[in-house]
Amino acid sequence: MSAVDPGNAGPKENTVASRPQSRNPSDWTDQEFCEAFESLTIPNEMFHHREHIRLAWIYSNHFSGEEALSRMVNGIRAFAKHHGAETKYHHTITLAWMRLVHHAVRSAPPGGNFASFVAAHPHLLDPQLLGQYYSLEKLRSDAARHAWFDPDLRSLP
Repeated sequence: MSAVDPGNAGPKENTVASRPQSRNPSDWTDQEFCEAFESLTIPNEMFHHREHIRLAWIYSNHFSGEEALSRMVNGIRAFAKHHGAETKYHHTITLAWMRLVHHAVRSAPPGGNFASFVAAHPHLLDPQLLGQYYSLEKLRSDAARHAWFDPDLRSLP
């Protein structure tokens, strides 16, 4: 896979050299997927939990923990704003998922692809996984939406 563009995540000029042939993000290369996300050309209806996990995996594989986290936060905020859903961004959820994915990436053998990664870590595809770490009350709080909160049920790895 070619390296992910080191520019900041978020809105960019539409510089994607070639559009992905398929409308299914699972068929896109990691580079195509990242470019579609960062240029805000991936439609909202095509960016679900699996795509969030894939993006976290890509960033965790190509950048330090802090840089990966920064790219994810800035990118998800820009994506939500672009699609008129700024209030959907949830800081605690974003950071918690990044911690879970980053931990799994560090324990995975290098050089694998996303399919092999999720085969080894299928729990990451469960959107309800954070319920093992956080009570619904904590995650539904407005405070957790806007700032990081530690889990109240069990510690994240």
